[in-house]
Amino acid sequence: MAADVIAAAHQGGASIFVNGVDPGFGNDVLPLVMTGISERIEQVRCIELLNYATYDQAEVLKDLMGFGTSMDDLPFILNPGVLTLAWGSVVYQLAAGLDVELDGTEESYERYPAPEDFEIPTGTIPKGTQAGLRFEVRGMKDDKAVVVLEHVTRLRDDLAPEWPQPAGQGCYRVVITGEPMYTVDMQLLGTDGDHNTAGLKASAMRIVNAVPDVIAAAPGLVTALDLPMITGRGLVRT
Repeated sequence: MAADVIAAAHQGGASIFVNGVDPGFGNDVLPLVMTGISERIEQVRCIELLNYATYDQAEVLKDLMGFGTSMDDLPFILNPGVLTLAWGSVVYQLAAGLDVELDGTEESYERYPAPEDFEIPTGTIPKGTQAGLRFEVRGMKDDKAVVVLEHVTRLRDDLAPEWPQPAGQGCYRVVITGEPMYTVDMQLLGTDGDHNTAGLKASAMRIVNAVPDVIAAAPGLVTALDLPMITGRGLVRT
């Protein structure tokens, strides 16, 4: 799918870096750095654990993800192949960073209904409509899920209590199963006290801070596997 864009980049001498926090830092550099202290790896799992209530984007929440819509209606994001279209690159990039050639990917999801009517900034979530969403994209090798991208998204903290819970107000979690076993939580919080503000700024700053290294990179599509460590050079304020 990227072939024409990559060809144009080579022709025009441009470098392209597509990133953010998810897909991006939370499930490329962060887990790959963690694998560098492993003896044996059975599975790398990257999880977004967020309450989306303050994510004030009605089109994304309702039209794309299905929040506030009937549990009988399948939201766009859950149509077969869409999850892999959106997050499959994460799974394949992690596998490439671990020198694993995947056999393919699998998708799964769960939905959770609102127990009563309640309000979020984008409007009313009626009782019985979707108020929680959990999904996975699994990278498979020899019938085993070796790399997993998981999202656990709620509109209220008390919903789906049996699903994984975040650290702090919201986090990106990396779980490495093997020897040893590791769990790292990257908590998000903006100076306004909101975790979704932090997530949006993290997505933007990942791109902004990468600009010098992307410009210096060879023409074509570059990924986190191609770039040097991107740091907050020049951002310290004293």
